[in-house]
Amino acid sequence: MGDPAVPRLELREWAERYGVVAGITGRGQSGFGGGFSLGLWSEENVGQVMTRWRAFRAAFRPAFGAVILSHQVHGSAVRWHRQTDDGWLVLDGVDGHATGGRGVLLAITVADCIPVYLVVPEKGVVALLHAGWRGTAGGILERGVELLEEEACATASSIVMHCGIGICGECYEVGSEVLAQLGAHLPPEAPSGHVDLRDLLARQAQRLGLTEVTCSPWCSAHDRAQFFSHRASGGRDGRMVAYLGMPA
Repeated sequence: MGDPAVPRLELREWAERYGVVAGITGRGQSGFGGGFSLGLWSEENVGQVMTRWRAFRAAFRPAFGAVILSHQVHGSAVRWHRQTDDGWLVLDGVDGHATGGRGVLLAITVADCIPVYLVVPEKGVVALLHAGWRGTAGGILERGVELLEEEACATASSIVMHCGIGICGECYEVGSEVLAQLGAHLPPEAPSGHVDLRDLLARQAQRLGLTEVTCSPWCSAHDRAQFFSHRASGGRDGRMVAYLGMPA
């Protein structure tokens, strides 16, 4: 039996405008256990998950010889990758990746948290960030922008940003401890007890000087037939992979 097909939704406008490959995998077959989950640190059979990862790798060859991912910790660490040999690079404790190298596919796992795609077209560099509420409160977007400014001599106004598929504010109800951590990041008109992470990230981007920001209309919880949602499944769902890179 061959490797399974990879269900994915891509940012085709970015491919046309910037020459990058950007998107996210989907659920595929409906129902937990039968979908295209790519969660490496889950209770699912490791062999099944790795079969899907092999299919993921194969879907992006030969344009991408290297794939970079990490065991994420909902932090704000972002790593710059100068050169990577073909194969896998799996890090620990990193929630964002950036590179100017071609043929390197950046990847993060998500299931409600927001994948943040960044590209500097004039410099040929990209970054991909995993932004849950902790990363958003901890400044992962600011760190990603700073890294692009430091490593690629980019200006904030030259960075294009897209907030990808994640949970919407209507579905994301949180407790007082989360609201306290987000604090000043919350707009005064925000519904009580609810957080719209994409809106917060877009506001942060504006304060940092980014002028071109878009947000996906999809909600991982509302649209659970197509995507995985940790919140909507009560913690039982799988994981999607958001990806971004410049083909070789």
